[in-house]
Amino acid sequence: MKILNTADLGSAVRSRRKSLNYTQAFLSDFTGLSVSFISDLENGKPTVEFEKVLKIINILGMDLCIENRG
Repeated sequence: MKILNTADLGSAVRSRRKSLNYTQAFLSDFTGLSVSFISDLENGKPTVEFEKVLKIINILGMDLCIENRG
């Protein structure tokens, strides 16, 4: 999936979380991150802390890849 903005990233995270049948509360308890942080991430807030985003992505079994265009 090509991610062009924070909304795309949030949508991908939400979709994966739901496919695993995890609630935001469960993910919060498991990661130690707040429900409000997870909500902000899923809603595409552009100022979420990147290290925490990577933690969520990893816990959800996702990979973040960077590729050169062209």
